[in-house]
Amino acid sequence: MRETLFQLLETSGGELSAETILLRLVMAAVIAAFLFLSYRLSHSGSIYSAKFNVSLVALTVITTTVMIVIGNNIALSLGMVGALSIVRFRTAIKDSRDTVYIFWAIVVGICCGSGDYLVAAAGSAVVFAVLLLFGRIRSDNRVLLILRTARVNETKVESLIFQYYDRKAILRAKNTTEESAEYIYELNGKYLRKPGGEKRSGKSITDAVYEIGGIEYFNIVTQNDEISG
Repeated sequence: MRETLFQLLETSGGELSAETILLRLVMAAVIAAFLFLSYRLSHSGSIYSAKFNVSLVALTVITTTVMIVIGNNIALSLGMVGALSIVRFRTAIKDSRDTVYIFWAIVVGICCGSGDYLVAAAGSAVVFAVLLLFGRIRSDNRVLLILRTARVNETKVESLIFQYYDRKAILRAKNTTEESAEYIYELNGKYLRKPGGEKRSGKSITDAVYEIGGIEYFNIVTQNDEISG
């Protein structure tokens, strides 16, 4: 029993020819090119990282190489798992979709490394189509209204914001001292473009705020998917 288990661990599944190895690496590179194109099309602006995109292609080919080396050798696969378990990756993910692309690259590498080209190509085609259709979706912009005024104007400011944004402005913070009060409101981007109060009064929110008097500052900050911390 012990000898059988030892032989099983040492089984390599046969040697691969140079042509087979080259074919698997080439197929991995070809499919990785579609992955590269998909990432480029679904990302734009400062959120796009050319270095990360190139790394996806390299990750696909590297995974394929590892799969070729491992083959059916259980001992090598266990050793690889042990080696990878001590590696810590601390690269910051700017976009949640980047995780999808990393997983996609690894799966393509595994498929090509084991010779399952049809699975790799068919799966990549479906993922490519899905990401092409939905990859450019962005969350609505989040807008922060930040203003600081004298404390005697608290009621006026709160009433004005309520009037202009019809309960769509969410108070995130209110900081006060004996003489001043600072407000931070969050609202969806579309409510900043066409606030209901502006249509009724004919005045912009900026003009209406400064007409109250005693305003130290009034800032509008926009947050979107391209801003990362």
